[in-house]
Amino acid sequence: MPDMSPKKTPMPSQAPDVRNKNFSEVALGYTREMAVGEAKRCLNCKNKPCVAACPVRIDIPAFIERVAHEDFEEAYEVLSRSTSLPAVCGRVCPQESQCEGKCVRGIKGEPVGIGRLERFVADWHRAQKSAPAAKSAPNGHKVAVIGAGPSGLTCAGDLAKMGYAVTIFEALHLPGGVLSYGIPEFRLPKQIVQEAVSYTHLTLPTNREVERSWVAACLKKKTKREYAAKTEQK
Repeated sequence: MPDMSPKKTPMPSQAPDVRNKNFSEVALGYTREMAVGEAKRCLNCKNKPCVAACPVRIDIPAFIERVAHEDFEEAYEVLSRSTSLPAVCGRVCPQESQCEGKCVRGIKGEPVGIGRLERFVADWHRAQKSAPAAKSAPNGHKVAVIGAGPSGLTCAGDLAKMGYAVTIFEALHLPGGVLSYGIPEFRLPKQIVQEAVSYTHLTLPTNREVERSWVAACLKKKTKREYAAKTEQK
């Protein structure tokens, strides 16, 4: 039976008189017991409105069910099928307007702490010093992605899972884009971002600015080839 407590398990955090003297992460994350207790609040709804509200369609009830049974590695595997950055998304994704905003438990109380559980699972996996997942079998094709921001990393991660050899060109000295340069350390530690990137099996040269003219020339050349091919087919 689900735990019908109307309130989320509170998130431990630094006390105000402590956090005003440092730039460390304010939210400290759930303990094992807190995560299991919060996971048991999930009703495992038949229609899964939380999944429909998730931009990457994570099977939220499935990973939460694994947390409730203390099978954290399998919970991580469920997350990994849909997202390459669970430790990041669990911290900064606007769950209140997406998955948690559609949680049935939120009708007569507080929704399940989906983001907090995603963060817990990702942090647990990191703490085990687990090796990155094995590379997918190569399909013989190469892809270049320009920009190692959230969208570039997500695109590259999904392509790598499909067997493409992906190279991301990043103009700045660290990958992550807004994750590294736009979100303060006390909200999203830079170490979390860099560790998440290291798990993606990507070739990622930094300090490598790709000129717009070069990109335009490549696209123009590609368009001409496609046009010529279509003309020949006619």
